[in-house]
Amino acid sequence: MKLPLHSKAAILTEQKKPLIVGDIDLPKTLAYGQVFVKVHYSGICGSQIGEIDGVKGEDKYLPHLLGHEGSGTVIKIGDGVKTVKEGDTVILHWRRGEGIESPTPLYSFKGSQVNAGWVTTFNNYSVVSENRITRVDNDLDLVTAPLLGCALTTGFGVIQNDAKLNIGESIVIFGSGGIGLSMIQAAKLRGAYPIIAIDQFDGRLSLAKDHGADFIINSSSEVDIKTTISSLIKNNLDVFIDNTGVPEIMQLGYELINKFGRLILVGVPRYDKKLTIHTLPLHFGKVISGSEGGACSPALDIPKFSNLIKFNQLNIKSQVTKICNLIDINDAISDMKSGKANGRIIIELND
Repeated sequence: MKLPLHSKAAILTEQKKPLIVGDIDLPKTLAYGQVFVKVHYSGICGSQIGEIDGVKGEDKYLPHLLGHEGSGTVIKIGDGVKTVKEGDTVILHWRRGEGIESPTPLYSFKGSQVNAGWVTTFNNYSVVSENRITRVDNDLDLVTAPLLGCALTTGFGVIQNDAKLNIGESIVIFGSGGIGLSMIQAAKLRGAYPIIAIDQFDGRLSLAKDHGADFIINSSSEVDIKTTISSLIKNNLDVFIDNTGVPEIMQLGYELINKFGRLILVGVPRYDKKLTIHTLPLHFGKVISGSEGGACSPALDIPKFSNLIKFNQLNIKSQVTKICNLIDINDAISDMKSGKANGRIIIELND
C-alpha cells in the first residue's frame, strides 16, 4: 500500500511558545518494528504542557512532535511487527507495551528535520513503535478511547500499584484533572473513605464530586488546607497523591500522612525546585515514592479497562469536556492552563 506523504501536525519549535500547526513530510518507508497509524483522536496531557513550558529544563530535541495518548487505525506495519495488523483499531500510549521498540521516526517541516519519540499523537498520521500501541476491539468509542493511553491507565495504576490503596483507607488527591479524576474513580472502586479531592478550579472539583469524591476543597480559596483536611480525616491520613509537582504541596502531604502513610508523587516539579523534609519518619514506616505512569502494563491493563468501559463500570465519557480540531490546539492548551477546561480535552484529527 502506498503511504500518505504528508500530515497535519502540531510542532514544538520553541519552549514557552505556541505550537506551530502545519504540514509535515512523512517517512517514505517503515523501519523494523515501526507501525504507520492514522490517528483519529488525541488527548492533551499535562505532560505536554510541561514540555512546552520547559519544566524539565532545556529541550535538546527541538523541533519535535508531541502527544502520547490517542486512538487510531493501523494503515501499514513494518518488518517484524506481530502484535497488530493492518486495519486494527489501536490505542497509542507512552508506556512500553508488547512488541518491538523500533527506531524513532524522522519527519521534516519546510525542509528541516523534525524529531519525534516512539509515539506522537498531535499529527494526523504517525509512525509509532510497535510497543507503543495496543490493539482493542473496533467497537470501542474512539473519542474517549485516548484516555486509555494515559489518563485512565495512569490514574488507576497509581491507586493500585503505587499507593496499594486498601478498603476503608483515607486518601487525598491533589489535582483533579484527567488523571486525578481517574484516580478518584479507582479509589472509589477500591472502597476508600474518605476520598478528598483538591483543586484550584471549581469546575474540576464539581467533576471530582461526580466521579466519587466524598469531600472537595478549593485550594485557591481555602485559608488553612492542612487544618481542613485534618478535621475530615481525624488526623489519620493513609495516602496523599500529588499531581501538581509543587514542592509546597508535597511537603503538605508528607506532614499530613500518618506514621505508616504513603506519599505518592505523580506531578513533576520544575527542574530548579527542590523538596526539603525531615527524613526520620521514613525509618519508621512513612513512605515517599514517585510514580512512572502508575507502573501500568498497557498490554494487560488497556483490554481490562476497555472491558469495564463496555459494561458501564467506568464513567469515562464525562471526563471529556471539550473536543476541538488540531488547528485550535493552542487555545485548548490555554484553556487547560487557565482552568477553563475542566476535564480532558480531545483533539479530533481530520485529514
